[in-house]
Amino acid sequence: MDNILLGLTNVLTLMNILAIIGGTAIGLFVGAMPGLSATMAIAILLPLTFGLPPATGISMLASLYLAAMYGGSIAAILIRTPGTPAAAATVLDGYPMSQKGQAGKALGFSLVASLVGGLISSIALLTVAPILGGIALKFGPVELFAVAVLGLTMIGSLSQGSPIKGLLAGVVGVMIAMVGMDAISGAPRFTFGNIQLYSGIPFVVALIGLFSIPQAIRLIEKDQELIKPGSIKDKMLPSFKELKSMWVTMIRSSFIGIFTGLIPGTGGDTACWFGYNEAKRFSKHKEKFGTGYPEGIVAAEAANNAVVGGALIPTLALGIPGSSATAILMGGLMVHGIMPGPTLMTQYADVTYTLIWALFLANFAMFGVGLLFTRVSVSVTKVPNKVLGPIIIILSVIGAFSINNNIFNVYQMLGFGLLGYFMDKVKIPSAPMIIGMILGMMLDNSFNQSLMMSQGDYFVFFKNPISATLLAIAAFSLLQATPLFRFIRRKIKNKVA
Repeated sequence: MDNILLGLTNVLTLMNILAIIGGTAIGLFVGAMPGLSATMAIAILLPLTFGLPPATGISMLASLYLAAMYGGSIAAILIRTPGTPAAAATVLDGYPMSQKGQAGKALGFSLVASLVGGLISSIALLTVAPILGGIALKFGPVELFAVAVLGLTMIGSLSQGSPIKGLLAGVVGVMIAMVGMDAISGAPRFTFGNIQLYSGIPFVVALIGLFSIPQAIRLIEKDQELIKPGSIKDKMLPSFKELKSMWVTMIRSSFIGIFTGLIPGTGGDTACWFGYNEAKRFSKHKEKFGTGYPEGIVAAEAANNAVVGGALIPTLALGIPGSSATAILMGGLMVHGIMPGPTLMTQYADVTYTLIWALFLANFAMFGVGLLFTRVSVSVTKVPNKVLGPIIIILSVIGAFSINNNIFNVYQMLGFGLLGYFMDKVKIPSAPMIIGMILGMMLDNSFNQSLMMSQGDYFVFFKNPISATLLAIAAFSLLQATPLFRFIRRKIKNKVA
């Protein structure tokens, strides 16, 4: 309770409130730009937070993450193009409403649902994360090693597309994390004699390169004509009577979003479809979905905003990122000298609980900024790709250089950018690589510490009940990703049918 009150006191300072409002405004405009994502925006803006206190900078980025979820619905509703992947399901009913001359009301439903989903997930984060954090206090190096292994295997089994590719990306991320001086022996690893690599590869450099440069190249490649945005002529806020029949849908979708966020490797793009499909399944008017039915908008938007709080629960309590955006937030903490992991809720309680309260207040900031500036943000959807792409590249170069005022970091960022672009071409996801880089340091340190404690006994990981249980879950998670397991499961399903 003391930590919760400490976080509330910290977040109510003028600097933190302005940071929350600023992050919310940036997130709304970034989300409204077709083709961009909250993950990319956080990666680019992360260097700007270096001069701020850790709690202020991370709170600003978390507010951006939350607001971008709603911002993605603006382009989805007005030009039938999701501003972010998490707004894909919003298109189905949002755009038809816009075509009927109800663009303002469609955005109003989206805004209210985003508020409800965000608040419910923030409350869940505020209540569940401290409980998990208390349990995590019992974790030592042996248990931390098992947590890192579990996080990596879950990445492989839950990555969209090929699980093997997701796991491969995670392993490459672990290898990249090993570059630099060994924390135990002090010997250089994978530096190839280059003194610039002795300090390792900065997280922010890799983040900016993997998420920003490929996106900029894709925008330049497409350079298509945008659909003319619809206009907002009607009022935005729906009446209480219109919302009354949708409270159950909003609450159900919020919990769907929270549970989806808890699973590493998933995100708002998965949650929005889960929420939409469940709303359609339980609805008495299934035939109206896809024709401009407000309940479809509400279901998708409540779910994707609830993902934010859900994804932060494993991130803050266990040090396992729940999404690519939370992985970047973890990288931001590390830049400020805060090591993510089970001790985050206690050792850095002031920063952690400030972040949780900032996310709670960001929902109200999103609602206020959304009401005031949604009509203005329509102009953002008119920015052509050939202008937007070069701007992203310039901002990425500035951000990479500003980390250490070192041109070598810019070369590294561009190298990661090309790597991310080719990974995208062969359908290998970038997010598992980032999560692998973060978990790699925990894996390396905890493994060496455990062996030192046990005097080289590798069975120490199986003698500990918590570690043995987590490793068993990791083995089962890894087994699910194999073609043999999927073949056996398909055979059993066919026999049952």
